[in-house]
Formats: sequence, structure tokens, C-alpha cells
Amino acid sequence: MTRKYFGTDGIRGKVGEPPITADFLLKLGWAAGRVFASEGEGFVLVGKDTRISGYMFESALEAGLTAAGVDTRLLGPMPTPGIAYLTRTLRAHAGIVISASHNPFYDNGVKFFSVQGTKLPDELERKMEKYLDSPMTTVESAKLGKAKRITDAAGRYIEFCKGSVPTRLDFGGMRIVIDCANGATYHIAPHVFSEVGAEVVSIGVEPDGININEECGATKPEKLAATVLAYRADMGIALDGDGDRLIMVDHKGEIVDGDELIYIIAKSRLQAGQMSGPVVGTLMTNLGMEHGLKKLGIDLVRSKVGDRYVMEMLVKHQGILGGENSGHIICLDRTTTGDGIIAALQIMAAMQDTGKSLHELKSDMQKYPQILVNIKTGKKINPDEDEGIQKAVKAVEKKLGNTGRVLLRASGTEPLIRVMVEGQDQESVKSYANQLAEEVRKAIGA
Repeated sequence: MTRKYFGTDGIRGKVGEPPITADFLLKLGWAAGRVFASEGEGFVLVGKDTRISGYMFESALEAGLTAAGVDTRLLGPMPTPGIAYLTRTLRAHAGIVISASHNPFYDNGVKFFSVQGTKLPDELERKMEKYLDSPMTTVESAKLGKAKRITDAAGRYIEFCKGSVPTRLDFGGMRIVIDCANGATYHIAPHVFSEVGAEVVSIGVEPDGININEECGATKPEKLAATVLAYRADMGIALDGDGDRLIMVDHKGEIVDGDELIYIIAKSRLQAGQMSGPVVGTLMTNLGMEHGLKKLGIDLVRSKVGDRYVMEMLVKHQGILGGENSGHIICLDRTTTGDGIIAALQIMAAMQDTGKSLHELKSDMQKYPQILVNIKTGKKINPDEDEGIQKAVKAVEKKLGNTGRVLLRASGTEPLIRVMVEGQDQESVKSYANQLAEEVRKAIGA
């Protein structure tokens, strides 16, 4: 059955436009409540990031769950991976996250975690959709749900994060800058890193409801890079608005992306005798990472773009590490979902164990130049089925041989065709990308 409301990562959109409206979230809370009530007695956790609309949607979901006869436990601002952890350890029916991750403040969304702290099974989302298209009812007054606020949620998650690295490691003397993107980690990440012994400089820790991800965080690490240089820090950590992405900056102010971070963690796990299964990347994972892992004797398996698909591949191939170059990193040997704080701690552990700087650790992997061209299209086109485009792709692939890669795909969220070319020579890659982009423009009549 095709899902009407749920995408690959919950429901997301612009606040005030369907389906991200107060009345829809009320109905969604009720629909979720009906589904979870049928699974037996229990409560549902509700957490959010720092967007101003979170207050409205938290109240709407709570009212809907209450009407369905389900108890609610409110967490307040909490990173997405923290909500996943608490859902599992508090044995809740489910966890509900109100967040639009790295998007601007005027967007918002809702996603769910199962009692195992993983994404909700498709079957339960389909059941919710059936209720969403049904008239809303209210249980009799004696059976209405109740709501309570959990006051020690932040402390529980802080301790969990600290426990993801060995206590033998001493991070004293390490100076780090943390950019919390004015998001859900603002009151958590600085405590985690200072409590493991590091000297912490914090930026992006003054959320006002509308400055989340605004010129800061994992999607805009330039401010972090400047701050690292200004404070002569050992490294910088940039999280996104809901705390599930990580981009880092080395002591020279150079940005270290998700591919490089995954490689560092993989090598560290291998040296510790803890590596298991392949690393899972996506279609966008840099070819340099694939070649670097191959030299270590580690296979790379590629999934479709999206953390949901990375997780599916990890489970299928019994892997423990995967993610995306955008900084979504899943360490399944430490937690159940992508977690920026925990991933950063693994990098710090690798630095301590090797005695190397982040700059030295990332230099073990040579990233290939990668050019991405986005072409707006008014009509739907499948690049795989266009003869002219495919002819041009094969010509470029022949020139690149095994030292490069071509990827053309239609965006799943925007009216765009994405043309990506990577190889060893920057100028050649740029030229090939422009050639292919021109072929796409011809095909769509632009």
C-alpha cells in the first residue's frame, strides 16, 4: 500500500501548510494513540527540537494521544537520538520526535521510534494512515490518557553518551569547540564533552525558536571553523538542529565530512579488533572512502540515499557502522540510530588511542574531487531511460575507468535531476559534470 502521509523519514513540511498544521497533528496523535493502544497498555514519549512551532505541535499530539486513551510522557527539547535511547530504556510503546532536523525554523515534522529505539515498522505507519482517514473519536472520560513531564531526561542521555567511550581514556588537555546549531543539543552536548574531561568552547547554544540551523551547525560549519582557529582548538564539532548529524573541523580549520569520519571510526574499530561486517555508505559516498576501506580489507556496501536505507543494509549485512557524507553516522555497536554526539566521541577516542590529530587521521583517506550539479526540471524524467543521456554517461564512464564514478538521479524531495561525477582530477571531473548536465538540459528541453 502506498503511504499517503509518511515519507522515508516521517512526515515533514512547512508549518501552517498541510500536513504540518495543528489540526493534522491532533489527528496524528489520536491515530498513533489508537494504534499503540491496540498493542497493549503503556505510554508514549514526546520530544522536540527548539523550533517555535514545537510548542504548538507538542500540545496537539498530547491532546490527540489523550483522546485515544494513551498516556504521554513529555521530554521537552531533546536530540532525536536521545529520544530513541529513552524510548528503549524507559520501555515506552513508542517515541515521537517533533523536528525537521537540519531544515530552517519554518519547517517542522514528526517521526516515530519503536520500543527498540529504531524506526517504526512500515506496518504501524500504514495503520496510522487508515485512522488518519477515519473520523476522530474520544474514549470515555474514565479512560482518557494522562500526561507527565520527565524531568531527568537530559541527565539520563548525557550518561549514556559518556558511556559510549572507555573510561580509561583521558580527554583532559583537549580543547574543542562545539556548535549546537541553536538546536536540541544546546543543553546536552557541552555537558557531555566537558564531563569526559575536555575543555569546551560552546557556540550555537542560545535557541530563540527561530535561529535553529541559521548560519550555524552541521550544514554551515564555516563559523565553527573560524572559532576553532580563533581559540586554537584541537578540533570542532558541528551538530545539526536535532543532533543526529555530525560534521567536524580539524585544528587547521579544515572541514571533515561524514565519509572521512566514518573511515576514521572504521579504521579505529579494525585496530581494536572490533570491526564486524562491511561499512554501509550510500550512492553519494565518496569513491576515495571506498578505495581507502578496501586497502584496510573492509568492504563498502552502498544503499540508496537516506539513513533509513543505510540502516536496512546494516541489518541485512550484519554491519556495525554506516552513514552518509552529510554527517549522519550510525554506530550500531554503541546505539540504535544516527547520533552526532556519540559519533564525535568515537573520533575523540581514536585521537587518544593513536596520539594523532584529527588532521592526521583524516589524511589516511584521500577524497576524490566530486562535482554535483542540480538541474531544475518542470517535468518528470528518468535519466536511466533517456538514450541521449545514457550515451553521454557511458562515454564519461569509459574515460574515467575504475578511477571515477558517475551518478544521475532524480531528487526524491525536489523537482531536480542531480548529476554527480567524481574522479582523481578536479578539472576533468568538472568538465564531465558540465557535459552531462548539458545533456540533461537538452532532454528536458531547458
